[in-house]
Amino acid sequence: MFPFEVFRSEAAAANLLQQVRWHDGLYCPHCRSESVINYGSYRLFQRYQCKDCGRTFNDKTGTIFAHAKIGLGTLFFAFYSLLRFNTSIRQLDAETDVSYRSLRQRVEQFAKTLDAPVLNLTGPVEIDEVYVTAGLKGRERDSRSRSRGLSKRGRGNYAEDKPPVFTLVDRGSGQRYAVPAKSADESTVRLLLGDPEEESLTVYTDGFRAYDPLEDDENYQREAVIHGEGEYVDGNAHVNTCESHASLVRRWLSPHRGVSKDKLTPYLRAFQLRRRILRKPGREALKEIVRTVL
Repeated sequence: MFPFEVFRSEAAAANLLQQVRWHDGLYCPHCRSESVINYGSYRLFQRYQCKDCGRTFNDKTGTIFAHAKIGLGTLFFAFYSLLRFNTSIRQLDAETDVSYRSLRQRVEQFAKTLDAPVLNLTGPVEIDEVYVTAGLKGRERDSRSRSRGLSKRGRGNYAEDKPPVFTLVDRGSGQRYAVPAKSADESTVRLLLGDPEEESLTVYTDGFRAYDPLEDDENYQREAVIHGEGEYVDGNAHVNTCESHASLVRRWLSPHRGVSKDKLTPYLRAFQLRRRILRKPGREALKEIVRTVL
């Protein structure tokens, strides 16, 4: 069911926030005590008092929704539209009565609350990299805008405003990840793959030289396909799933007309959350979004 009523009604939005936040029991956000009583109301939100520390709070206290001048239903609509439909902030500005600047601040605050994905790789693992254009935007620049040198082809790094984004596919668990990095080198690859605890980890790569040291490491079993020689699949060895995932990463970033490289990580964490809600019905997807930012 599509959660229209939550977007239109502040009371329905407040009720959903209350359900999700206290799903596992009510507690004081200040001292974590569970000795809490109802203590009137704050606008549409239930107010509480902690019997241990004596402080009062409501359903929004200690969250990114606290002290927000934007209505809770509007914020839910913005976060839901961003993740479900990849709506740009400029389009959200047109759909709501909220200014672009206010929406941008809240969306960026929302993205910063998202945790980094935990890479528990069981293997076999595909790994590949894609390079995205991400420099400095608007007021972040302290000098005149440069020419479109950012559109140069080939590999790059964070300093050159073309950071790599590693895509990993764990065939064992079915999980897919998109992780930005400063540069595409051996140390980054080893950091992403981690240290296998029991047996060697099978890793499928292309012919990029940063993966070559894996062949001399007993912790990994590397199988590569050399694209430069016209080789794309060799039995189970290929990185086609990674390349498919990379195309979704590019499509995710494109509506935002360029993402600042300093904000690339939060945007990719939002992309990771989008994958979790992809097959969920509307109301359940919205609950998952709210549960994640809480």
